[in-house]
Amino acid sequence: MMRCKLSKGMKRFTIILSVMLVGVLTACTVSYKFTGTSIDYTKIKSISLDKFPIRANYVWSPMESMFYNTISDIYAQKTKLKVLKRDGDLQLSGEIVEYSQTNKSIGSDGYSTQVQLKIVVNVRFVNTKKHDQDFEQRFSATTEYDSSKQLAAVQEELVQEMIDNIVDQIFNATVAIW
Repeated sequence: MMRCKLSKGMKRFTIILSVMLVGVLTACTVSYKFTGTSIDYTKIKSISLDKFPIRANYVWSPMESMFYNTISDIYAQKTKLKVLKRDGDLQLSGEIVEYSQTNKSIGSDGYSTQVQLKIVVNVRFVNTKKHDQDFEQRFSATTEYDSSKQLAAVQEELVQEMIDNIVDQIFNATVAIW
């Protein structure tokens, strides 16, 4: 049996080459990016979004613009659709019909320890190219916060969290149809 003896320089070169090869192999991976949409861009080119006015008994006025900005951003970022004010191939309209808070849990002292915040949005969707996909549906989200905190201190963050959740639901129901 013949043994090959490597010099110190060759051993170092072999180690460096091995490390580089491993680095190259792990860096060259195939990556798939799914936006989750099922849009036929040859037929559907635009989406029109109406403002979603607040029709709830309890109103926090920044919510309307927060909702509109979030919903228009998701369609602009995750699709190739042109976002219009009216007459789009896809059309979204609706209103915020509920914004409420309720006591979620009560402590041993009889006072509330958790408060649940809820948003419900009524959505009308029209696909001018495939009317069998049209719908009117309510989407909702809830979150909780510690009752020792003032709503004003946590409201913006919690409302944005719920809006993000609702917008994801709407996006999935309208253009991520599997």
